[in-house]
Amino acid sequence: MSETVEKIRNIAIVAHGGAGKTSLAEVMLYNTQLTNRLGRVEDGNTVMDYEPEEVKRQTSINAGFHQVPWKKHVINIVDTPGDQNFFNDTKSCLMAMDGALVIVDAIDGIKVQTEQAWDFADEYQTPRMIFLNKLDRENSDFQKAVSDIGESLDIRPLVVQLPIGSAADFKGLISLIDMKAYTYADGKATAGDIPDDLKADAETAREEFIESVAEADDELVEKYLEGESLTNEEIKKALRSGTINRVFIPVLIGSATNNIGIDKLMNFITECMPSPADREPRKGKKVDTDEDIECSADPDAPFSGIVFKTMADPYAGRLTICRVISGTLNKDGGFYNSSKSTKERFSQLLRICGKEQKTITEAGPGAIIAFAKLKETQTGDTICDESNKVIFEPVEPMPALITYAVQPKAQGDEDKILSSLTRLKEEDTALKIDRNAETKEILLSGRGQLHIESAVEKIKRKFNVEVLLTPPKVPYRETIKKKVRVQGKHKKQSGGHGQYGDCWIQMEPLERSSGIEFVNKIVGGSIPRQFIPAVEKGIIEAALRGVLAGFPCIDFRATVDDGTYHTVDSSEMAFKIAGSLAFKKAAEQATPILLEPIMKVSIITPDEYMGDIMGDLNGNRRGRVLGMDTKGKNQVINAHAPMSEMLTYAPDLNSMTGGRGTFLVEFSHYEEVPAQLAEKIIEKAKEEKEA
Repeated sequence: MSETVEKIRNIAIVAHGGAGKTSLAEVMLYNTQLTNRLGRVEDGNTVMDYEPEEVKRQTSINAGFHQVPWKKHVINIVDTPGDQNFFNDTKSCLMAMDGALVIVDAIDGIKVQTEQAWDFADEYQTPRMIFLNKLDRENSDFQKAVSDIGESLDIRPLVVQLPIGSAADFKGLISLIDMKAYTYADGKATAGDIPDDLKADAETAREEFIESVAEADDELVEKYLEGESLTNEEIKKALRSGTINRVFIPVLIGSATNNIGIDKLMNFITECMPSPADREPRKGKKVDTDEDIECSADPDAPFSGIVFKTMADPYAGRLTICRVISGTLNKDGGFYNSSKSTKERFSQLLRICGKEQKTITEAGPGAIIAFAKLKETQTGDTICDESNKVIFEPVEPMPALITYAVQPKAQGDEDKILSSLTRLKEEDTALKIDRNAETKEILLSGRGQLHIESAVEKIKRKFNVEVLLTPPKVPYRETIKKKVRVQGKHKKQSGGHGQYGDCWIQMEPLERSSGIEFVNKIVGGSIPRQFIPAVEKGIIEAALRGVLAGFPCIDFRATVDDGTYHTVDSSEMAFKIAGSLAFKKAAEQATPILLEPIMKVSIITPDEYMGDIMGDLNGNRRGRVLGMDTKGKNQVINAHAPMSEMLTYAPDLNSMTGGRGTFLVEFSHYEEVPAQLAEKIIEKAKEEKEA
């Protein structure tokens, strides 16, 4: 294994919004002299958040990338979004990183997005460390925050440092590794003895720390139990081993905005967090044989990598960001895209540094690189050497929770909207785009209101297309409730050949989801065989327009059993019109009703919100709770609810649960709309038709 690989640290910075991820990234850049001033989120001048939508909202919308040199190591940092609307990026980036730096706010403690990021890291078996931030703020509480970490994340946190002072008086930390006190001024640490009033607490904490660290090494446990003292090097070695193997989760402390403890944090990343060589080989499949294969971080192995992010740059065009798993790439050449079964060429290798890109000559295992203007390769694709075709399992995008219909502000912009949204979807895989053939609407789905709004702002800025957002039309259906028999007759005489078609049909309801059945029971040739398909076509086309409110009519059987014809005037068109007339007459007489789509909903929530959620479902949304399951620390409520009541559920659930609830929704079946609601829907549909 090359030394270069062992000196790389790939770290995703994760937490809920406002915990200080971007501020921490900025101070890391400042401390390594990559910037000459500390960027502030509030001032809109950070290196990592540079998109206009991010500056406007003072929150990360996209993952930001940079590379930080520290103590002969290279730390690739990814500043991930903390807002649930953009958390798909966080999930995707975590998959590509070797370690996670979890920021915990010393005032607010653990919030839902931190818990979700933690769950993703569990899923990927990612080693983690925690940085307890904002200890310089009023109402910060070190002990309470550490307790919250243990309870909320269900772990035993390994406290590595103790604070010196609190709130405005927070000025440094005590390292339990070397038992020294470090006080800070302008980001610079001065080492000294532990203050007398903190010595007793430090000694007690040191005992607990040593006991926990020793658990990562059998020899150290034995040495500790025999009462021997451990050297600093032995402690660091065990600390590294325990962190990488997820035996414990170390907790470091400080203040990002005041640059306190950041140097110790960066030391810890280089000394104790894993390099690409420390991680298990990436498991994949051989393309040709479907055999399992493992790709390790060997620079001499065949090249393989996984694309985990796509960005649109105004100058470089589309940037495709990849994590190199194995092998080495040179600055120009090509690779094989095993996900698309195609070859790609590239002219240069790039490294992302905030909003800038820098050209590099080669990239080995663990490198985070970018390609400009690739034709086929997209987020989730595996790229590799053509001689050793491998494919890795891509990350599934997080499900869309809210949908809007998108209409152009300017006439004739429909095609521009579709092409713009398609390009935006390459950048953000959590967006879903659909064109509803029935309602003729372009539908844009996303993780939440803010997600959709920022997408609309982006297409205006990047593609100069302005759109209007409206709630999508609900695809109602019509059906019938009783059996009837009617005649459909079309007779017209206007010089020359006339038009004549006459059919009798029985129409009867079928069970839900049965569709439309057409039965031919003509005997004795009362309608010639060649005209029967025309009758069927007339019925089906008329059924698409319904009789109540213009919605398609479903779940019925139409049986043609009699009729008459004219040897000269009958034609396919005449019998098609006769079939259409027969359907309309039958549907009107067969007690037509309106049906609405019912969705299957799974709501995942902490236990304390279950009462409110079920009350809301039953009382406000015409929902029906089917049952409950347990998923980890959360409860899952399974229910049925009408689609019309779930269109704005994402922000409502967020409000009910303080952002801690999420849900999945999919179509289940159709049910009859209550009579009083049906009248309103029919009336509104007629008004729209007249307009």
